[in-house]
Amino acid sequence: MSEPLRLERHYLEEMVAHARRDDPNECCGILAGAGGRVARLWAATNSEHSPVRYNVEPKELLGIYREIENRGWDFLAVYHSHTHSPAYPSPTDIRLAEPWPHTYFIIISLQDHANPQAKAFRIVNGQVNETAIEIV
Repeated sequence: MSEPLRLERHYLEEMVAHARRDDPNECCGILAGAGGRVARLWAATNSEHSPVRYNVEPKELLGIYREIENRGWDFLAVYHSHTHSPAYPSPTDIRLAEPWPHTYFIIISLQDHANPQAKAFRIVNGQVNETAIEIV
């Protein structure tokens, strides 16, 4: 298992709430900050409007990138939901992660709506490595 992802509880709660709001479609968003510590979460628009795919709306993504750069922050994590499957990267998720080897990928599974599950991964060269989510 790789280095744990450290998150304040409210960020995890915000991601789960976003997944529930966008259900039955997948949600998506970005977390950024400095020194490995999340400073902001962007609950983005899924331009795919799909229960099986996500894509951060391009204009939103550009604005997010600009803010991250202007603040001198790091792009720390991408999150999205799986509405009917486990919190594990799909082959599409693995392919889309390829350009981001230093980024965490968080998946919120709503397979059991009463008990959403969140898991974090690093995906490098097609290899999926689960990492712990440590609440700080």
